Amino acid sequence: MADPIRPAISPGSRADEVVTEIERWVSVNVPRSWQEAAVHGSEALRDARTRGDYEAWYPIFGRAGLVAPTWPVDFGGLGVDRETSAVIEAELRHLSLRLLNPLGLNNTASALFAFGTAEQKRRFLPPIVTNEEKWCQLFSEPGAGSDLASLATRAVRDGDEWIISGQKVWTTWAGDADLAILLARTDPAKPKNQGITYFLLDMHQPGVQIRPLYQMTGGSEFNEVFLDDARIPDFHRLGEVNGGWRVAGATLSSERQMVSGGGRGESAAGRLVDAARSLGRAATSLDRQPIAAIWAEEQIRRWTNARVTSSLAAGQAPGPAASIGKVHQAGLNQRLQEASAGMLGPAATAWLGRADDDPESAAPISYARDLPAEVRNFLRSRANTIEGGTSEINRNILGERVLGLPREPDPWRGEPWHEVPRS
Repeated sequence: MADPIRPAISPGSRADEVVTEIERWVSVNVPRSWQEAAVHGSEALRDARTRGDYEAWYPIFGRAGLVAPTWPVDFGGLGVDRETSAVIEAELRHLSLRLLNPLGLNNTASALFAFGTAEQKRRFLPPIVTNEEKWCQLFSEPGAGSDLASLATRAVRDGDEWIISGQKVWTTWAGDADLAILLARTDPAKPKNQGITYFLLDMHQPGVQIRPLYQMTGGSEFNEVFLDDARIPDFHRLGEVNGGWRVAGATLSSERQMVSGGGRGESAAGRLVDAARSLGRAATSLDRQPIAAIWAEEQIRRWTNARVTSSLAAGQAPGPAASIGKVHQAGLNQRLQEASAGMLGPAATAWLGRADDDPESAAPISYARDLPAEVRNFLRSRANTIEGGTSEINRNILGERVLGLPREPDPWRGEPWHEVPRS
């Protein structure tokens, strides 16, 4: 008997069959109120669908195989090619079915596909697709950000488990995560990038402490994570012992692709045009010039991302070329958000304060909840050139690995990690 949640789409399905089946799937599985609101545009859909509603419904989306259609069926996808996936995406676009759990779908999944055992893939990939296990990434440390290979968090073998101790920082969504991908040092006597192992950590255990880092937007999506004798079964080790740097390469390349603007979404320039029209500023050359420039850059970004996507379609990792999109998108989004906030004029002014006017309180006051979205997005975009690898580091990757330029001198290259000076 056919599963009403799972569409009858296979690698051999024709485009017209895919369209028909997605229409049937939507009519059966998407709430009627959402379907009716979507006809009137994204704003009406936002009014009809709360985030809580969407998260509660999302596992249906995941079990349908539509979150990651190109993934194998056993791991939560439909096993179709990228052309079929594009048809599916186009048919669903009007419903704005945003993908949840992006760190799982991108950073974790890329490492699992490249280095995981069949058992690990069956265990961890399907709950990522349905958003029933949320992921974060425990890589950066106070003394190991851009120079990630110098990380100091230790993992010591104890029978069939590993004991983890150390500190991570700038961990996105750590407070919501069930699991984390983790890099830890397993052999301090080896050179810094040769003594690291890649693990999958249960965040709901003794020895894991999370402290939020409040941002100027008023939110706290970033966190510090302290690990005090946390335990990881050896089954949760991904790749070889001391081979974690190679595994991390798959995650970091995928992360750069994820933040390069290569995923689903509407045109940012189009949103700017809509905003200018709503503010009565669409006819001014002051606004038209930056919007036209952003539109042109978007086209360049799409073409560049298409090159990386073609590598993925061929079964290859995104590779260092993904840094091109990451560097470009970081600056592009900052220019986009600056233009968007600038349209508000004096209404874009923001200020900081303390909760309840208490000088001892470290929590942001309610102003953050009342900030215009354009201002919040502008403030948040300041992190774009830092997160996911700084733009400076990504330019080094491009220079060395894509253009073939000589590496920067490193007097400690190849020396044991425990002999290398650290900040």
